[in-house]
Amino acid sequence: MDKLPGNILVIEDDQDVSFTARTVLRKRFRQVICEDKPDRIPALLEQQNIDVVLLDMNFKAGETSGEEGLYWLKVILRAAPHVKVLMTTAYGDIQLAVESMKLGAVDFLVKPWEREKLLASVEAVFDLGRTQKQLDQYRRAQMIGNQEDELLGKSRSMRSVFEAVDKVAVTDANVLLLGENGTGKDLIAKALHNASRRRDMPFVKVDLGALSESLFESELFGHVKGAFTDAREDRPGRFEVADGGTLFLDEIGNLSEQLQSKLLSAIQNRKVTRLGSHREVQTDVRLICATNKPIYEMVAEETFRQDLLYRINTVEIPVPALRERKEDIPLLAEHFLKRIRQKYGKDDLDFGDGVMDELKQYHWPGNVRELHHAIERAVIMCEGRYLDAGDFSLKPVPEISREKELNVKHLEKDTIRQAISHCEGNLTRAAEELGFSRSTLYRKMKKYGL
Repeated sequence: MDKLPGNILVIEDDQDVSFTARTVLRKRFRQVICEDKPDRIPALLEQQNIDVVLLDMNFKAGETSGEEGLYWLKVILRAAPHVKVLMTTAYGDIQLAVESMKLGAVDFLVKPWEREKLLASVEAVFDLGRTQKQLDQYRRAQMIGNQEDELLGKSRSMRSVFEAVDKVAVTDANVLLLGENGTGKDLIAKALHNASRRRDMPFVKVDLGALSESLFESELFGHVKGAFTDAREDRPGRFEVADGGTLFLDEIGNLSEQLQSKLLSAIQNRKVTRLGSHREVQTDVRLICATNKPIYEMVAEETFRQDLLYRINTVEIPVPALRERKEDIPLLAEHFLKRIRQKYGKDDLDFGDGVMDELKQYHWPGNVRELHHAIERAVIMCEGRYLDAGDFSLKPVPEISREKELNVKHLEKDTIRQAISHCEGNLTRAAEELGFSRSTLYRKMKKYGL
């Protein structure tokens, strides 16, 4: 069995007990340090990266009050709050146990202990500390964001978004953001979090569109060591990492029906179970979801669960496309240019005559994200003092008109009707001929009223 990467400090004045502890723990942990003088504790904590301290309650001959142990427990937790402390004593005084736990000890072990009990207790305390460290690391990583990101706009459609954010942010209501890619849904999610009562807790984003089905449960719900081939250690999922804060599920419309069911269960029960474990973990998250998919059409076609939609859309906020708020383009463009020219050391660079009109006339299929990238490219390519239209090289992207869209739907409906007629009403054969599954054919028949 591989050794755990842990450093254990044993504070014990009984040499026989200390020897036994060292012998037992060295088989499982990377390093075991034994010390019989408690006044060495501060120096050892400073010199060594200690994970668990096994601390005796009494050091003086005949002493049974446990006061020394409680004193050194306080010293340890002040000097190294991350260290987990397991108290030991030859006297099973329940009051001492309660007192040490109140002060911050993780557990209490009564001597004489069995070797298996000692090892199991220290392992459990070490695993607890490791899990908490992982959570802290995830939370710090998620809370470090780009402080320069701003949600900008003065158009009527964006004012409506800002008003909705102001009203909803102070509640714990689940929010569904609907809009095209690149419209700034992630910035709105952050704005909701930053204006909420959870602002000092984690904001955790999960891109469900980039998450494979095999990794879904591990990423969202976590896993324990050995749950699958590469699970070399316990790992909390995003629900646990976001506990007390906000969980932002982007591209929720990409989830398969099976994964929708698992997500719905976690949202309804407010509990998750790590892969490979049977223990449920209570979670408290504020849920914000986003999608660029036609979610209501998907519900009508039964490709998205209606009960899941009801869970995530307590409040809906439609996010307008950039072509629907062209009066915001100068504001956004100036903001991006200010940041980007500093990045590339071109502080004097400005927009040339007529460029802003060109930007306002463009369709922007990639929305605000495309505008940002276009300005960055122009700054890089520009050799003069002013950005001109040639620096942008915007390429028109043909739009699918409403008329063409209706023609496509009419063609699909007519094709389905012909296939059913050709197969004399045999839906299984018709589905095969069309390259659909039977369930997909049923949904499309329902959609088109066939």
